[in-house]
Amino acid sequence: MKFALINDQKQVAKPGLRGKCPGCGETVISKCGEQKVWHWAHYKKRTCDNWWENETEWHRNWKNLFPDKWQEVVHFDETGEKHIADVKTNHGWVIEIQHSFLNTDEKVKRSRFYNNIVWVIDGTRRATDIKQFQTALDSGTSIPVNVPIRKVFVDDCRLIKEWLHLQKPLFLDFKEFNRIWMVLPEKSMINAYVIPFSKDEFIRLHNDISSDDEFGKFIKGLPEMIYNFENRKRITQIPIIVPRHRRRFRGGRRSRRL
Repeated sequence: MKFALINDQKQVAKPGLRGKCPGCGETVISKCGEQKVWHWAHYKKRTCDNWWENETEWHRNWKNLFPDKWQEVVHFDETGEKHIADVKTNHGWVIEIQHSFLNTDEKVKRSRFYNNIVWVIDGTRRATDIKQFQTALDSGTSIPVNVPIRKVFVDDCRLIKEWLHLQKPLFLDFKEFNRIWMVLPEKSMINAYVIPFSKDEFIRLHNDISSDDEFGKFIKGLPEMIYNFENRKRITQIPIIVPRHRRRFRGGRRSRRL
């Protein structure tokens, strides 16, 4: 937990402090060691949200890209069930930043609870995921619309297969410089569409506080654009765009980078 309440104000963990949990109101104490990111923990080891997990530095860095008031927001559904969202934006999108393993049942429960949810997944947790993702890209086909898209076979990448069935906005982070990957399901669920996405643009779309939900418009419009293209059966090809220093060269040794 990044924040506790001290005098009803959000406070990050610092040595020697005590506060109240924003979720349950119980006492929490600051944990400020050298092995983990500084955080708050319940004094009596109580877990007020059974979905809550210990944070990695990667997790915390993602949260810090958004305003403090959007982080660790207590969220209720219509039945009164309560959970703490990693990030909840001005337009009601819940961004769940996930590093650790989740079973299928847990993924479905969280997706249904938050509904307007965006999953950001750490693609580096398992060493094989980067290699499999690259294989899926290499064997996929290009979709020539106004953004570079690859149509890939779901079974080529375990990471995609594990998350695609949720049919929620999904972004994979392989810790590249300013690039994440958006994944959308094809209607058949046999294939998926993979789109290189600027991390800065992802943050900009969500941090926009105007009356228009730019991210929502993008998410709503992109699948329709792809499906319309597929139905027209156009065959023009364009390559996926990757930074120049990561391009592969014909006849050379294959790079291990994405």
